[in-house]
Amino acid sequence: MSDQLQVGIIGTSWWADMMLLPSLTSHTGAKVAAICGRNRERTGEMADKYNVPTVFTDYQEMIERGGLDALVVATPDDQHYPMTMAALDAGLHVLCEKPLASNAGQAREMLQKAETAGVKHMVLFTWRWMPHFQYMHSLVEDGYIGRPFHTQFTFQGGYARNADYMWRFDRQRANGIAGDLGSHMIDMARWFVGDVVKVSASLVTFVERQGINGRPLDPANDSSVILLDFANGAQGTVQASSVAAVSDHGMEQRIALYGEAGTLQAEVFFYGSERGAVLRGSQGDGEPEQILVVPDEYWGDVDRSDFTNSMIPGVFEKQSAGPRLFIDAILEDKLPSPNFYDGFKVCEVVDAALKSAETGWAVTW
Repeated sequence: MSDQLQVGIIGTSWWADMMLLPSLTSHTGAKVAAICGRNRERTGEMADKYNVPTVFTDYQEMIERGGLDALVVATPDDQHYPMTMAALDAGLHVLCEKPLASNAGQAREMLQKAETAGVKHMVLFTWRWMPHFQYMHSLVEDGYIGRPFHTQFTFQGGYARNADYMWRFDRQRANGIAGDLGSHMIDMARWFVGDVVKVSASLVTFVERQGINGRPLDPANDSSVILLDFANGAQGTVQASSVAAVSDHGMEQRIALYGEAGTLQAEVFFYGSERGAVLRGSQGDGEPEQILVVPDEYWGDVDRSDFTNSMIPGVFEKQSAGPRLFIDAILEDKLPSPNFYDGFKVCEVVDAALKSAETGWAVTW
């Protein structure tokens, strides 16, 4: 018997290869015991690369026969619900990719079943663990901006400017950019500012995409603007696009928090020659803006240059972050954050945005 947690992963995408598996295999308390993918050849290659002993092409068979303690669900959005529910029925701890589910109803069921089963559950909202955002969050918690007034969360990319089929923009499988990059920013908005009580949205499809296997495409949005009212009275906007021309940056993030006592702004560029992050802040009326340097404690053993040289910073292989935090939570019997509750609350906002865009009315709760 191994003292390590036996972990299975469903999914063999570039993301599983670049982020999830390196993070999981870096943790001495866990063993990736099984991997599942539709393409046996691709799955076998991944298994060989990461020394995973068992390969499956049927996730239900892996759950039943894999001898697992925990499961990572890294598949397209429409598969999160059935795969997670099957894992919870088997009593497994579950780490699920974002967004947690196709809608808030499914997400609520997943949360309730996970709590009833008494297992650890987590959603991979990746950006929470970046050192600059961790530091920014601690400044907010310490009162740097005081009472929040206005907030802006922007995540833009240009990866969907062509007309090729992408499941993320197929309404039968996903909720477009609002559910993809938008869900990250909605989670960040909740993390930095608090609960949302009102949503208005404009969701647009700019690029006419091809269907697949002879099926006409029911297109999902590729650009979204969502207006948020928070329970504490603050206002916010979440803007996400997959069709923005962002030069060689590949993707861009901007977060701006304007409060009674001060302002914080973060800009992040990655995938290109100008990768990096800049955090700026100012307090008091008329005070000059300053560049804020992230303290060493937020980097730990990770070299600061790692962020500029790697798409996936070393925090996910050296710190209790992402999949490593999921493993730590199981071993230490602690509920990790963000968990299925956070995933449910994000799905709630995405649902409201879809409804608002369809009806032209704001959605409140």
